Amino acid sequence: MSSSKYSRTDLAVEMFDPDADKLPKGIKRRIRKSSVCEITEIIVTDDSAGMKIGKPKGRYITIETDRLSAHPEDFAEQSQNIANELNELIPDKRHILVAGIGNESITPDALGPKTAQRVIATRHIAGDNVGAELAELDLNMVSVLSTGVMGQTGIESSELVRAVCEKIKPTCVIAIDALACMDISRLGTTIQLSDSGISPGAGVQNRRKELSLETLGIPVIAVGVPTVVDMHSIVHSITGAPPDKHLPNMMVTPRDIDKMIDRSAHLLAFAINRAAQPQLSDEDILSLM
Repeated sequence: MSSSKYSRTDLAVEMFDPDADKLPKGIKRRIRKSSVCEITEIIVTDDSAGMKIGKPKGRYITIETDRLSAHPEDFAEQSQNIANELNELIPDKRHILVAGIGNESITPDALGPKTAQRVIATRHIAGDNVGAELAELDLNMVSVLSTGVMGQTGIESSELVRAVCEKIKPTCVIAIDALACMDISRLGTTIQLSDSGISPGAGVQNRRKELSLETLGIPVIAVGVPTVVDMHSIVHSITGAPPDKHLPNMMVTPRDIDKMIDRSAHLLAFAINRAAQPQLSDEDILSLM
């Protein structure tokens, strides 16, 4: 069963009834568990199947865990699970461009820039006396960019990322953005990774130009956490009935959104650093973040 027409969601896992045994042709689902999370992988194998659910062809990995704002004791294992999934999605680590998408001034949209702030940039280290010790570790090159939003810059995020890619020639892009979901329980408890790229703002009906292999010419890995759900989706999920079209819709975010964004950004950045720089110990990564 596909998601309701009343729902706005960026999550592939919400496009189907979780109890359904059979999925549409061209779509596969795999579920696996670790000691701290459940991982659901949705694989869209062809474009026609993707069109039916509004998702491009590719892999969509959903990691469901404890509430991220709670900062649980199993942080290390959570981040390792995310890093492991990233390792499967990143085809070439020689030079990764990490792009934080979103508006840092609006808390529910600040996940991208706040994560980017904590990713360890290494492209400048080679030949730099300050980074001589790190240079000896033969680290992968990582560049970091926070794009802002068009309302602040007058420039599409995709245009900024494409311009930077043309200049520095990364081998892949990791784009981090806040997501929308339709199930309240997924707010701040779910992480989605995908190799199909990203269309910023799609879940809140403000779709911008996409970042993808087709638009950039290199693989784009999308990473996000749901931070908002719209009121019509809440009404529909609770009552099963269509919301009153005369009632205004609005986006709802958790009460502890500040804490959730801060800790989600820390978790994602730590996982990205782990995946990008396997030569570094956890202690080294924390000291450099």
